[in-house]
Amino acid sequence: MSYNISAYSTALFSTWVNVEELNLLIDAGDGVTSGLLQKSRKIKNVFITHPDRDHLNGLPQFIQLNARGEFPKIYYPKNSGSFPAMNNFLKQFDPHVSATEWIGIEDGSEIEIKKNILVKALRNEHIKAPIGVHKSLSYKVLERKRKLKPEFLSKTGAEIKEIAGIKGRDFISSQTETNIISFSGDTPVDDYSKWDGTKILIHESTFLKNEGDAQIESRGNKHSRLDQVIKMASEISVEQLILTHFSSRYSKADINSSLRRLISEYNIQIPVYVVYPGEIKRDILKSDPVNL
Repeated sequence: MSYNISAYSTALFSTWVNVEELNLLIDAGDGVTSGLLQKSRKIKNVFITHPDRDHLNGLPQFIQLNARGEFPKIYYPKNSGSFPAMNNFLKQFDPHVSATEWIGIEDGSEIEIKKNILVKALRNEHIKAPIGVHKSLSYKVLERKRKLKPEFLSKTGAEIKEIAGIKGRDFISSQTETNIISFSGDTPVDDYSKWDGTKILIHESTFLKNEGDAQIESRGNKHSRLDQVIKMASEISVEQLILTHFSSRYSKADINSSLRRLISEYNIQIPVYVVYPGEIKRDILKSDPVNL
């Protein structure tokens, strides 16, 4: 299945990513509702990576326009106090909006958003916190299905049903898992293995190099450099790479120049797409990749 992924992401200002077919929004920075317009009505589940304002400040308008029935559901790192505070404020500011559910989650939490489709939360190290305290998360979208074991393929439906009734479904089938989409959130590059095997990796690349990092990371929050992300992509199995969250200090020409050099240096063969600072990128996977 192909996915219509649209995004805006500029470090310090705003980040949001929408996967239309999954009714899914990851992060909700300023302008998310005006960027998506009526498409924002399709969103049922919102997963916020961490409480920095550029990742959550679009929530008030999004919720005010889109709350209905049991949706949207807002998932957030459970130990971040900003989210309950915002929820309490919005209940007073927009008392007519009552449908939104706010749900704190942690490393390893799995939420089914469609049949056979789950979002899994992973701890990352953007915000320094003790193990067991959840302030910043990455997310993986997984497809899980059951597959009939080869020795039962020749059986009729009735025979399979009878065997399953006696010995259970685990006897006749096994579970398969596909990592459809991974979203790093703001994070340093650390454990390569958690992204290995993903079909679409959306990863932040805030810096092209080290200059000025201390000023931007004044609170000690950690980010990734472009060269680190490309090196990682060269050493794991990823089918498509989308780069986000570049600092606004870099022009499109700066980013393209550095990226093409690194793609050549690390012999990257997969399509690489870029969400440039200050630009909404619509239906990203149908746009032209930087390298192909």
